[in-house]
Amino acid sequence: MAVEQENGDPGKLRPTIEEDISEEMKIKQKKYLRGEGANLEVLQDKKLKGQLAARERLFDKSAMIAARTEKWLMPTEGGYMEPEGIEKTWQIKQESIAREVDISSSKNQYDIVLPELGPYSLDYTSSGRYMALAGRKGHLAIIDVKSMDVIREIQVRETVRDVVFLHNELFFAAAQKKYTYIYNREGTELHCLKEHGPVVKLQFLKNHFLLASMNKFGQLRYQDVTTGVMIGSYRTGQGRCDVMQVNPFNGVVASGHSGGTVNMWKPTSGAPLVKMLCHQGPVMSLAFHPNGHLMATAGMDKKIKLWDLRKFEVLQQIPGHAKTMNFSQKGLLASATGSFVQILGDLNGSNKYSRYMNHSMAKGYQIQEVVFRPYEDVLGIGHSMGWSSILIPGAGEPNFDSWVANPYETTKQRREKEIRSLLDKLPPESVMLDPSKIGTLRPTWKKNKPTKLEREAELEAAVAAAKSIPLKNKTKGKNKPSKKLKKKYEAVDRAKRPFLEKQIEEENPSKKKMKTESVVDDELPKSLQRFARKKPAT
Repeated sequence: MAVEQENGDPGKLRPTIEEDISEEMKIKQKKYLRGEGANLEVLQDKKLKGQLAARERLFDKSAMIAARTEKWLMPTEGGYMEPEGIEKTWQIKQESIAREVDISSSKNQYDIVLPELGPYSLDYTSSGRYMALAGRKGHLAIIDVKSMDVIREIQVRETVRDVVFLHNELFFAAAQKKYTYIYNREGTELHCLKEHGPVVKLQFLKNHFLLASMNKFGQLRYQDVTTGVMIGSYRTGQGRCDVMQVNPFNGVVASGHSGGTVNMWKPTSGAPLVKMLCHQGPVMSLAFHPNGHLMATAGMDKKIKLWDLRKFEVLQQIPGHAKTMNFSQKGLLASATGSFVQILGDLNGSNKYSRYMNHSMAKGYQIQEVVFRPYEDVLGIGHSMGWSSILIPGAGEPNFDSWVANPYETTKQRREKEIRSLLDKLPPESVMLDPSKIGTLRPTWKKNKPTKLEREAELEAAVAAAKSIPLKNKTKGKNKPSKKLKKKYEAVDRAKRPFLEKQIEEENPSKKKMKTESVVDDELPKSLQRFARKKPAT
């Protein structure tokens, strides 16, 4: 069916929406189709032929709806740089990328120089809209990276080792010289967490609202930021620890130690869930893939290892040294040491990471931390002279879900999201290696009683095994047939005894040893009640 055009010309008809299907929509529709359609011409049964034809039409319709949904809800497609000929992606410089991208993307490429206050640590919110900065010399700042406006910056006038956002951009925690402090967006000090001590690393479990800290004495602490309750405080027992990361998949905290081991912790256990010997020297950095099944570690032995956490095996070993590492939303791995940044990527989906991009900072810059910005192809770099931002094509998720992280959320939306997240807050007991076990039934430890036939079969097997035991040949009258037969009977009785005892216990449970309880006469004074006669309980 067609629709007449607006000019009223009946000869030229405008096609309907169903007929106006572009080539792009056809390609997207093929992605959701379940293979080729069935050949219905060979069927003789008319009823079956009609049923299958109706089902094929339903499949085509559902694939078209899915393609239209993808067109409107996922308008942006991700992708990596594709070289031409003998060109390599890691040879492309940031200057070449800046000339090719649009103006809004080129604004994400900058270098802020503050040599008197570095080195800098940084953190992004889950939406990628705000960035928290912490200079080692006491400089704290919150920046809106969309507009590059400084929301607030303060000078605490003491050493700041790390900074992390809490559940949103309104609160952040800073690990300072002696204690950990929580500030609001306006820079006002809200809490001083003295129990944590001189903290080296901070991490926040957003689904559990837990602030995890590792101090310079090797003590791991968990504190609930909603109630202020200290959930757990444990000693790692391996000295100072400067490496700590949270697995985004299950909330398990991993710490890297000087002995080359990586320990994984949960808030309700004082013993580590897993101890992994990853390197022959101290662990320098580690990072988790967003899917939670892949972990990257770097050690002083100049090796970068990729681990499969489902089997705890090494998938790949790459030569190199990394002081800091971070995974992007699409799986790119950034590693940095000195003034050099290297980006590794699994470009063909074979779980084999190779060199994707390189970037060298100015001579003398010592990189402190690298963090990918969510939902953007941007890598933030904190170094000794300030902080920088470079473009990494294909790093960020191209389409965001406004229910999960909305870079353009209003004040009302932020409040509603905060309330929903508090209602959906997970208890600390839900942190485990395999969160899919939550909601399943615990297996019964009590074994089912064997049936009568099974017990008889076990008894016959035990008697047969006792009869088949060979007897040693002895001398001086001990090898008589009567004595051999007596020994066989004794072996059979020993084999039958446990089965008979168990049968007697099941038939006469009253013959079990009775528990005694003290029956005290109420008329006796308290000083004499301990001399009262104990009678068996009935």
